[in-house]
Amino acid sequence: MDPTIKDFETAIAELETIVKKLEEGDLALEASLQLYERGVHLSRFCHARLEEAEKRIEILNERGELRPAPPGFATETNGPSKGKE
Repeated sequence: MDPTIKDFETAIAELETIVKKLEEGDLALEASLQLYERGVHLSRFCHARLEEAEKRIEILNERGELRPAPPGFATETNGPSKGKE
């Protein structure tokens, strides 16, 4: 994953800014493509974080208590997570 993406909230905020800029349509083609590419990276990052949260919730619901995720859980799809608890 992109090391410049700090956390879910920051990624969402940046993604919203990108969408607004692209919707305005005032950018050159190359600049629009670069923003679009960054948006795709941010979107994938956010999607992966949401999937991780969903799996944690499923574990809680199944067992009634928080249990550690299976070994390699965070590395299976996105590599090691940084800046987490």
